[in-house]
Amino acid sequence: MKRIGLALVVLMLALSACVPAATPTPERIVETRVVERTVEKTVEVTKVIPTLTVIGPWAGAEMDQFLPVLKAAEEKLGVKIQYRIYRAEDLSQVLPPQFEAKQAPGDVIFMWEWWVRKNKDHAVDLTDLWQKEANQFVLQPTTVDGRVYAVPYVLWVKPGFWYKKSFFQKHNLQPPTTWEEFLALLDKISAIPGIKKAIITGDGVGWPVGDIVEHFLITFGGPELQQNLIAGKVRFTDPQVRSIFAERLVPLLGKYFSDPVEWTQAIDLWWNEEYGLFFMGNWLTGMVKDPNDLGVFTLPGARGVVGGTDWAFIPKYSENVEAAKQLIAFMISKEGMEVRAKQGGKLASRKDISPDVYPPADRALAEALAKVEQPTVPDLDDAVGGDWQRLFWDQMKLLWVRPQALDSVLRQLDAKFPTK
Repeated sequence: MKRIGLALVVLMLALSACVPAATPTPERIVETRVVERTVEKTVEVTKVIPTLTVIGPWAGAEMDQFLPVLKAAEEKLGVKIQYRIYRAEDLSQVLPPQFEAKQAPGDVIFMWEWWVRKNKDHAVDLTDLWQKEANQFVLQPTTVDGRVYAVPYVLWVKPGFWYKKSFFQKHNLQPPTTWEEFLALLDKISAIPGIKKAIITGDGVGWPVGDIVEHFLITFGGPELQQNLIAGKVRFTDPQVRSIFAERLVPLLGKYFSDPVEWTQAIDLWWNEEYGLFFMGNWLTGMVKDPNDLGVFTLPGARGVVGGTDWAFIPKYSENVEAAKQLIAFMISKEGMEVRAKQGGKLASRKDISPDVYPPADRALAEALAKVEQPTVPDLDDAVGGDWQRLFWDQMKLLWVRPQALDSVLRQLDAKFPTK
């Protein structure tokens, strides 16, 4: 029995040794990790490039000479610029109702000086912009109470009678140096076969005819007479004024001057040698086939010629006032002015522009004007302005076709002249 019991004990121990030991339950550890994720975002920033609208009077060849300035400004300033053509006569009707509605058709507008002065409450103050360049200019800005509201651009002049050098050479003609030589020249030209009149008269709304009249007034009355007429110190019925018309100008009408012809058409007729002489401003150099064939002379004895500019201002209602200021600053800078001078047709109004910048015809004109006592006598009708300007144009056109109406014309100009 003991052996059986001992055997059972041994057996039980053996069985227990075969049972695997219990695996202990490990402690559960929860680890929390905060993972920061960097999210990259691509933000598209669209740069708004302002589009500026410039309004000026120049069309055709004159516009072609101006557009390179705007192209250079686009590249320099990083803006877009569009150009629209409006004559000052039309703007004088368009702008008032727009300004009344606090709107503007353009950001930079070229307009008459007197008009900007009269409407300065609608113009941006450009005093700070002008002061940076003031010492370099031969002309003064448009000011009211010491503040600048418009700045002068390039210079135009109305130097006298243009002729083709080849035409003069072919017919052995010379520019006159005396009044008697001028009359003799007109007779010689009139006698050339195919010539309709010695001088073709340009026309438009009347300003080309008025320009001729002003040249006679300045030549025979001096720059002082022109300035006194503008100031209202001398009347149009004054004996001195009447004598210039009656003795110098009227006898030439009909005999040597043609009836008024639209001035851009007149260029072609004159260039085709149907007429010998043509009175026009210096922008003519950019409107003929060969500017190097151009010659020009003043009436003998002239101590001055009409010269002026177009005035740039910014309406208060522009949506791009700061960009418009930058554009004007570029246009009147030396860099901008040189771009314009290279195109011809206008002269720089800055003193620091070398004559070498100009094309040959304009360079010769610039050098010739340096010898004239007063190359920038104010334009009579532009300076007076208003309704009287249109009256002046209309009366001069009437005089051209009815010279016998001289006294009536002068009385009209005197009676309607604005009082200060």
